[in-house]
Amino acid sequence: MKKVSPNPPETSSDSDPLDPVPLSSITEPAISARLRNPNHADPVSHIFTIVPGVDTATLLCHACETLASLNVLVTDLACKLESSNRNVALSIQQLAVVGELLVNRALDNIDPPEGAPAV
Repeated sequence: MKKVSPNPPETSSDSDPLDPVPLSSITEPAISARLRNPNHADPVSHIFTIVPGVDTATLLCHACETLASLNVLVTDLACKLESSNRNVALSIQQLAVVGELLVNRALDNIDPPEGAPAV
């Protein structure tokens, strides 16, 4: 069933809903407060938290898995892109691989695999 709207909503062409000036007036005080006092907690940072007291090896294991997932996601994305966008995606993928290698080396330094020579 089709709904008939006798009076369509009025839209004014001179007001852009994403006008940068109103957004700036909203975000500017928050950004300025953060710059004035760097020790002031960023409210967005509390959305994702890591439980205090988690051991380093566990954190590194999860970081490694996250980077491996990022690697797969960006590689799949790069396969769908062309030209410079593909190059950007592959650069991100390479950074994820380097991060994963660094985390794996840190894990090996913390708990070397059995039979591995001491470095």
